[in-house]
Amino acid sequence: MRVSVDPDRCVSAGQCVMLAPDVFDQDEDGIVTLLQEEPPAELHAVVRQTASLCPVRLIQITE
Repeated sequence: MRVSVDPDRCVSAGQCVMLAPDVFDQDEDGIVTLLQEEPPAELHAVVRQTASLCPVRLIQITE
């Protein structure tokens, strides 16, 4: 799995950070930052869930 984000579209909802804090973080303005572009297999399910819950769908997953 490879993860990418589009920080320009981020609305600072924080869903990603709450669900997958090992993969996503927020900068001082609340904008998403990606901590792991290739998360380990044990995080794949939660990353998929996070992508589906993002209100602006800015998380992209490539398998």
